Amino acid sequence: MPRVIMMLAVTVGLVLSAPAWAYEEVTVSDGGTISGKVTITGGKPTAKGFNLITFPDPVYCGRISTGTGWRVLDEFTIAPDGGLKDVVVFLAEVRRGKPFAFAPPAIEARDCRFLPFVTVVKDRNDVVVINMDPVMHDIQAYETSHLGPRVLFNTPLPMNPHHRRNVGAHSHEHLAGEPMTQQIRLTKGRRIFVMQCGFHAYMESWGLAIDNPYYAVTGADGTFSIPDVPPGQYTLTAWHPQVQTMQEQTIVVQAKSAATAVFELKAPTGRRSAHEIVENPHFGLESLGKTVDIQPTLELQKP
Repeated sequence: MPRVIMMLAVTVGLVLSAPAWAYEEVTVSDGGTISGKVTITGGKPTAKGFNLITFPDPVYCGRISTGTGWRVLDEFTIAPDGGLKDVVVFLAEVRRGKPFAFAPPAIEARDCRFLPFVTVVKDRNDVVVINMDPVMHDIQAYETSHLGPRVLFNTPLPMNPHHRRNVGAHSHEHLAGEPMTQQIRLTKGRRIFVMQCGFHAYMESWGLAIDNPYYAVTGADGTFSIPDVPPGQYTLTAWHPQVQTMQEQTIVVQAKSAATAVFELKAPTGRRSAHEIVENPHFGLESLGKTVDIQPTLELQKP
């Protein structure tokens, strides 16, 4: 079972259990707004590193790399003041509120990354995945919780047949392949969705299943805003896929007023993964017995 899934088994408690009621849509004329910011303390965790010569398409995917043959999966985007991007902030157990119109998320495979890195999904709804790269990808999707992971689907993600063959480090074209649409069917209270590429292990995308429209995903500065909230007392929760504790706080929303919430997450410490950058001549470029020109022409990553 993929290691990246197992690390989240302890992060999901009863707050993510499937609700026992149906969300009721009503007109909200006196709603308030919850806004705030999520920060992280403890510095930026060590990023996971993947040796490109152990995966297909090292030259093309190496357009984003360290310049020494490694690809970094940067799971934490942190602003200079500590603001944390890609945190899902949501209200739990909202029984009634504004109409819940949900558009299926579209996830792109672009430059050997799944974008966005974090999104939201909805049970019994679709997710659309599109390959923009001139290389093949393979979707491996799972649901997980404190109960453990379960496979949702596994399917090839073909590229557009009009892509040029034998693309190299200087190729930056992107042509959309045929969109692959899959339905997410969650079980036993599982609410976390994770998607990886079976060919390129450094490609990940995470999603949290929501059951009401009162949620937001933090931007690059860590801020968020949730409008049109009916007056009342709620539990506000913040979740990031790589922080092993989920934070909650009680918040009161007054009619036509603004409420503010601040979350401070703690960065994970210690060895988080087996995927760490360790220079080893047995896995260097020379181990292939030929010259491989892996050039970070799109982004030079820092380990």
